Amino acid sequence: MSSPEVLPDSEAKRWKYLNNVRTRPGAFVDPEEFDGSTVVENMDKIKIFGAGGLGCEILKNLALSGFKDISVIDMDTIDISNLNRQFLFRHADVGKFKAEVAAKFVERRVKGVKITPYNCKIQDFDEDFYQQFQIVVCGLDSIEARRWINATLVNMASCENPDSMKPLIDGGTEGFKGQARVILPTMGSCIECQLDMHAPRAAVPLCTLASIPRQPEHCIEWAHVIAWDKEKPFPQLDKDDPEHITWLYQKALERAKEFNISGVTYSLTQGVVKNIIPAIAATNSVIAAACCNEALKIASSCAPFLGTPGEGEPNYMMYSGNDSIYTYTFKHEQKEDCPVCGMTARVLKVNPKWTLEELIESFATLPEAQLKKPSVRAEGKTLYMQLPPNLEEQTRPNLGKTLEQLGLTEGTEIAVTDPAFVGVVFNFSLKFA
Repeated sequence: MSSPEVLPDSEAKRWKYLNNVRTRPGAFVDPEEFDGSTVVENMDKIKIFGAGGLGCEILKNLALSGFKDISVIDMDTIDISNLNRQFLFRHADVGKFKAEVAAKFVERRVKGVKITPYNCKIQDFDEDFYQQFQIVVCGLDSIEARRWINATLVNMASCENPDSMKPLIDGGTEGFKGQARVILPTMGSCIECQLDMHAPRAAVPLCTLASIPRQPEHCIEWAHVIAWDKEKPFPQLDKDDPEHITWLYQKALERAKEFNISGVTYSLTQGVVKNIIPAIAATNSVIAAACCNEALKIASSCAPFLGTPGEGEPNYMMYSGNDSIYTYTFKHEQKEDCPVCGMTARVLKVNPKWTLEELIESFATLPEAQLKKPSVRAEGKTLYMQLPPNLEEQTRPNLGKTLEQLGLTEGTEIAVTDPAFVGVVFNFSLKFA
């Protein structure tokens, strides 16, 4: 049954109780200086990323919280498997772009809201594009994308320009667990500071992938790690590109048939390659509600928000529904050696007998690095470059040399870059162990 259309003369009544909250002065606001009428007018521009399970919830909540001008980015199209929890979509929408369908649905339901969809990756835009928004709400499904937008917003922030400071509200879920956090770029802990809380999953031994796969996930990892590297169907794997995922899915399906393994599906391939843990609708609702409440508090100053500047003020909320219900808020401290918002090199314990190739491979599993295609420079020399191809060929002989043979000593600082994080340099100070 469709909902009745909200008529213009009922608009004021619709927002009456919300405005009672939005227009009241919060704990850190001078009541004499506070003008509640301007709060509603100023809640005009917000940025939301993703229209997936968490993104649908966030988009709906933002519109119902009084935000009038929202932009949504998502390059994915709707799959049949999305319909169990992503309630803005219907069966007839399968195959259409998520951002477009979600935007139209919410605009029909909440009159007066303008939602601009973009069917692309967040990395397709530069700083000038993000500069126009007041708040960023992140509903992404990969740590790589979170790290990219975090670095972009930190690089944008300038003490000389207060408008360049864009609060980043990030939410994520893993089954019955989730978290919500508020990042004030350069003013406190950023996502890169907190990276070690999201350690990469344990790798499946290559011998299992290559010879005795037992699970559908093993077949997908084989396609991802071995088949892709051998056949190189595209110059570089893009985990958000449906064409790339389809290639991996078809290869995994062939592998599964060879070993009589069932269960390889397109959605499972996406989940394994992008390290996606199956989403639970109710958990998405809890975390999305927390994120949108923080957006409302930041925009209206009606109450203190996560990350409110001050000694000991919490900036991170953890939620767990695995065993009953448990929530916990705490302050994650900013790290001086953070490669994005810090000023000093991070100490890296290494074995001087390691080859450069072993060092490079360690960056993929190092909790505070998690770099897939690192290039390495040392003081005054280039050790290894992934790109361009001619430079990779020139520096490839260094991969077999030990750190000692390359002239690296205790305390040597190395600069590591990765094409996934353009503009970010990871500085490490070597400590021999």
